Amino acid sequence: MTRIRWLLIGGMFGISAISYLDRVNLSIAGRLIEAQYGLTDIQLGWVFTSFVLSYAFFQAPAGRLADRFGPRRVILVSTLWWGVFTALTGLIPSGFPHAVLVLMTVRFGLGVGESVVYPASNRLVAEWIPSKERGLANGLIFAGVGAGAGLSPPLISYIIARDGWRASFVVCAVIGVVAGAIWYIICRDTPRKHPWVNAAEATFIESDLPRKIQGEEKYRWADILANRTIAALTLSYFTFGYAAYIFFSWFFIYLNKVRSLDLKTSALYGMLPFIAMAICSPLGGWISDRLSKRFGKRIGRCGVAGVGIAGAAVFIALGPRVGEARLASIVLAGGAGMLYLSQSAFWSMTSEIAGSAAGAASGVMNMGNQIGGAITASLSPYIAAHFGWTNSFAVSAALCALGAITWFFVDPESRLIRRAGIRPSEKDLGAAAQSISPHPNLASGGQ
Repeated sequence: MTRIRWLLIGGMFGISAISYLDRVNLSIAGRLIEAQYGLTDIQLGWVFTSFVLSYAFFQAPAGRLADRFGPRRVILVSTLWWGVFTALTGLIPSGFPHAVLVLMTVRFGLGVGESVVYPASNRLVAEWIPSKERGLANGLIFAGVGAGAGLSPPLISYIIARDGWRASFVVCAVIGVVAGAIWYIICRDTPRKHPWVNAAEATFIESDLPRKIQGEEKYRWADILANRTIAALTLSYFTFGYAAYIFFSWFFIYLNKVRSLDLKTSALYGMLPFIAMAICSPLGGWISDRLSKRFGKRIGRCGVAGVGIAGAAVFIALGPRVGEARLASIVLAGGAGMLYLSQSAFWSMTSEIAGSAAGAASGVMNMGNQIGGAITASLSPYIAAHFGWTNSFAVSAALCALGAITWFFVDPESRLIRRAGIRPSEKDLGAAAQSISPHPNLASGGQ
């Protein structure tokens, strides 16, 4: 049996890593960019926020595009788009009038291009990955977040030391374009369309794809927004995003400026949260799949996510209170790792709930995540300036506690259907067998 589905998951791991390389590079070069254009931390926060806002508000439309055109084409266009805007970040001349506004505009454009990545990946999972493998598959995809963000400090610091900060953005742009071309070559939207997939793998995939509820493809935005489980996931993912973006936007600067570590040491210890993310994301997915199989999704999906986010709250609250900078970095990295134990559960749940609307539904959920990120990008330095960085991290920890509690309100058997407000369970689906028809190439939420 071929294993092309795992080749595509590996490809999405790479796309995920590069997308985070292209966004975290601004944080690594932030000190130099501030000096180049005379910006303050608050103004740099505006630049971070402009990216996250566009990334957030284009999530749902990007998900609809992924559902309509498939992940192969939309990810190719996405990588070309974000390659252009990444390069433009490094091409703004010194002394350019209103440089902060230009930087905000360019990073806004980058956010539009990158917004499609994870809704498209969830659409890929819905089509290609059997239910019993979805936790691990999503975990591997999001391990790319940690890998990309973790590679950024040493890679970007090396390029800056050798060729200057502007060159780092051009190099990142080229890497993204090359990755998009490779993706287009290896990917197809469904297993039956892929020339490298043999009959055994196609049959194996289809044997564990959830079945299609009649009328499911005729979903409306109202059906997605009215689903209480998607609403709960969106709220919890908002708190997740607030916490995660402290690491993506401010952690390197925190170590360098607040903890007084030099550039080289900051780059080294700045990798730790992202290494923890890369390890814990697939680990959390694997644990989630195993526990779901043995105890059901209430434990395997909801339990793992709730415990992970609650653990993150503890580590993030304690880390800034540790006196020694290097040890504080390790404790905070533990918080990032615990946070990412829950990552796979969010995306597995939306693919299982929404099926053919997985791209749009996960886009709505991820919009909540990115709104949280947009707020923390600007709010964290504001809180730090007035109340100190310890309190800035404390706000993040409190939100993580809220995010953990929210998982009590997630129904793992919820299903998105055409009639908003009706959420049949597995038992209901069995009793309504006449309304269910097999669909050989569509994973449509749950099993």
